[in-house]
Amino acid sequence: MFDKLLNGETLLSWWPYLMVGAGLLLLASGVFKSRRIQPGRFKWSTFRNEGIFAAINLVITGFTLGPVNAFLRDKGFIALDHGHAAWWVIALQFALYFFLFDTWFYWLHRWMHKEPIYKWVHKLHHKSTSPNLLTTFSVSPLESIVNGGFLPVFLTVGTVFGGFNEQAVAWMVPANIVMGLYVHLGHEFLPRWWNKTWATKWFITTTFHDQHHKYFNYNFGGYTQIWDYAMGTVRKKYEADFENPKGRQQVKAAKDAKAAAILGQPEPLTA
Repeated sequence: MFDKLLNGETLLSWWPYLMVGAGLLLLASGVFKSRRIQPGRFKWSTFRNEGIFAAINLVITGFTLGPVNAFLRDKGFIALDHGHAAWWVIALQFALYFFLFDTWFYWLHRWMHKEPIYKWVHKLHHKSTSPNLLTTFSVSPLESIVNGGFLPVFLTVGTVFGGFNEQAVAWMVPANIVMGLYVHLGHEFLPRWWNKTWATKWFITTTFHDQHHKYFNYNFGGYTQIWDYAMGTVRKKYEADFENPKGRQQVKAAKDAKAAAILGQPEPLTA
């Protein structure tokens, strides 16, 4: 029994849940208070609902996309290259997936903000206006299928052209979960200079997606900020807010107030 629980395949299937749990505990501890993007807006009622919606979504999506992927593999529509590949080939194949998914996500995300699609597909995810790690999975099963459906489509098309290397696909499979957790952290860990140059600016920040949840009509990208800048859908105050998050402002104000109180205290009387 314990051998089955501790084997690599089982642990790999559980890592997203362990990562979410560890992350929630760490963030809840207050260690990263100054990194909080929307301090004071956490609600236990919303968190409870997210847990319920996430559980329902994961079950339905698993029983939907799982059989579809299995069918495509069994029938030969998805075939991977199991041979050795140079590192740059793996990197290029992953980069192709990364930027094509970002394009898929951006345009379908904008489409999901239009009625009646918004009401039936995307509204559930926007009940969380101050995201946390659990928000990643608190989506409609329909939305999960739209986003999760990209990979089997991508691999099926790739098979027509010879198939992607299995090592590259091993990076593609967890990418959506990892990036989803990252953009819903609710805390900003990238340095202030991140948006000063396009060498780094193209890559999405947690603040970027956090503001999408708060302000709704801006910042639609999933992996990058490229399409938003190209299409003019970046919130105007995004970069200023990124450089000086409210959590940092509150911590600094508290420190300044404490220092002022200490300096303002009268000297103790001596006998």
